[in-house]
Amino acid sequence: MRRRFGVAERTTAAAEGDVVVLLIGMRINHFWAVHQWLPVLASMPRMLRELGRRPGSGLLSHVLLTASPRTYYVVQYWESKEKLYAYAHAPGTVHHRAWTFVNGKERAGRVRGHVGLWHEAYVVPQGNYEAIYADMPAFGLAAAHGQIRLEKRGRRAKDRFAYRSEGSARPEGAEKTAPSAVADGA
Repeated sequence: MRRRFGVAERTTAAAEGDVVVLLIGMRINHFWAVHQWLPVLASMPRMLRELGRRPGSGLLSHVLLTASPRTYYVVQYWESKEKLYAYAHAPGTVHHRAWTFVNGKERAGRVRGHVGLWHEAYVVPQGNYEAIYADMPAFGLAAAHGQIRLEKRGRRAKDRFAYRSEGSARPEGAEKTAPSAVADGA
């Protein structure tokens, strides 16, 4: 149920099983050092285009964000941590070339603190995430895994947290809150 524009309904993400999320970004420490931070800033769109041309790469969706005029980051949703690792270590990729460049500067003692880099990776087990979107097109987790009507997983957050896909073990005493999204063609 992917829609381009907002819809007048409440939906949730159709994710099944574990969810892999990568937050990756940069911070401009010295605005005047454009020659240091501009190549870093430009590398992320190149990586995202490269991943977009490789459907089997494992990147499901991403959102580009800014936290301030200094800080830019991307929230990425991946099929698995194995596919995330595979891209991170694959020779010949934009990521590999960028890190070879950064590591070379560091070894040569040419890192001056003009730009900061960071990432955080999370594998979130099923039952430890939930989502709600009110009058929104697919966004974030729903853009990565599909979007379904809220009632399929439960109107309350605790019901969506309790949802388990058909093949998952259910906690003792837990009731099924919704049919599988896969059965609904989502």
